[in-house]
Amino acid sequence: MNNKIKYFKSIRTRLFLSLCIIVFAIIATLIMLNNFVLKQFYEYNKVKQLKDVYSAINYYYNKQDYESNLSEELDKIALKNNFNILITSNENISIYSSNKDFYSVIGDLAFSIIQGEKSKNNEIEKNEKYRITKFKDSKTNMNFIMFTGYLDNSYKLYIRMPVAAIEESVKISNEFLSIIAVFVIIIGGIVLSIVSRRFSKPIIELNDITKKMSNLDFTQKFQSSEEHDEIDTLGENINILSDKLERTINQLRNTNIELEKDIEEKSQIDEMRKSFISDVSHELKTPIALIQGYSEGLIENVNSDEESRKFYAEVILDEATKMDKLVKQLLELMKLEYGKMKFNNKEFNLVELENEIIRKASVMLDKENVKMENNTKGDITVYADDFYIDQVLTNYITNAIKYALEINGEKKVRIENQIDEKNKKVRVKIFNTYVEFTEEEKNRIWNRFYKIDESRNRDNGGNGIGLSLVKAIMNNYGNKYGVKNVAGGVEFYFELDVSGDGPF
Repeated sequence: MNNKIKYFKSIRTRLFLSLCIIVFAIIATLIMLNNFVLKQFYEYNKVKQLKDVYSAINYYYNKQDYESNLSEELDKIALKNNFNILITSNENISIYSSNKDFYSVIGDLAFSIIQGEKSKNNEIEKNEKYRITKFKDSKTNMNFIMFTGYLDNSYKLYIRMPVAAIEESVKISNEFLSIIAVFVIIIGGIVLSIVSRRFSKPIIELNDITKKMSNLDFTQKFQSSEEHDEIDTLGENINILSDKLERTINQLRNTNIELEKDIEEKSQIDEMRKSFISDVSHELKTPIALIQGYSEGLIENVNSDEESRKFYAEVILDEATKMDKLVKQLLELMKLEYGKMKFNNKEFNLVELENEIIRKASVMLDKENVKMENNTKGDITVYADDFYIDQVLTNYITNAIKYALEINGEKKVRIENQIDEKNKKVRVKIFNTYVEFTEEEKNRIWNRFYKIDESRNRDNGGNGIGLSLVKAIMNNYGNKYGVKNVAGGVEFYFELDVSGDGPF
């Protein structure tokens, strides 16, 4: 139902119907004029012909040599106009007759005219020189127009003209118009359909273009025709408007994206500040309390000997150093997590870095009585920031040493590299003897300030930020990292991109 209403409301349908109505109106007007005006117009022309013939006959009789060619001219006039012409003298003697029988019936005609006048007024025109009357002959049942008048030489002129043909002409004309109307309707309908479609097609196209423009779709453009009329000009203007709107909206979108980024960045900064304040407040409670307690002890001179005062001062300095390190690590972690850190990436030898970190950890290995297995071999060139990769390796190795448990009579840490030639990655794996992690522990160990073994003292247990730094660094590189349970312990790992100079 809605489609039908939409169809009848379309400009193509309305234009087609409007043109059809105009054609029908023209045809109907022609038929009405034919019925009501043609007959009067025909009579008007015939009366004018009669008066012209009257003037012509007068002219011929006024000429000096009229008798030489008058009959011939009168015959031509009668034949040409289908007239019956009779000229008589004052004594009613026939001077000229185009029809031999016309003179004999002139008396009956005069009687019919008189009878017609008594029944109804059929006089068309009358003056002192002539009289024109319309009447119906009762014998022949035909209509005539009769001219009766006096010439300048006092002769009487009678002209009879049959008018029955006019009704037949009107009838024939109406029938012809009806036939023409059928053909006009059929042919006109086809032509009007083509014309309306051709006229409305660019308008419909413009409507589709503007509809898409309202939905911010500027892909469709108007194609001008060869005629380049007003609609083409309108289409070109709409194309210009579409281009300008598209550029303006794209600028607004880019501006909006930048604004959203600024808002998001501001939101991240606010979130980072809140998180930093919360974390620092939480983690600094213990060292601040220790510093406060030992400071009060020094002030109150709880222990008067030099060794005790030195111990108190060393504790205060150690806690202050830890606080400084904690704040710096937190700031660095915040920058890494919120993408504010710029990496100084370059190519370096991963194996050399691993060996250097193991060398630095030798004192800790001896202290914790841990056996180190270094299975790294050859040269592996990677592309990354060696400073942050140093932090990742240091965190993994020191944690492995700290938390290594004695299993089967020994505590062991192992490091090895695994090359993935297909993806051009190297996976660094660090193993230590330990009990299995639960699934919850596997997820939680990467959170800030989470400690695997809360029973360890503050000196060996760390602050729980190391693995969070590893997570933040690897996320910035988009590389994999994690931990899994293996036979005899656990294995931490991370991946790096191998450069073009790698072992491939």
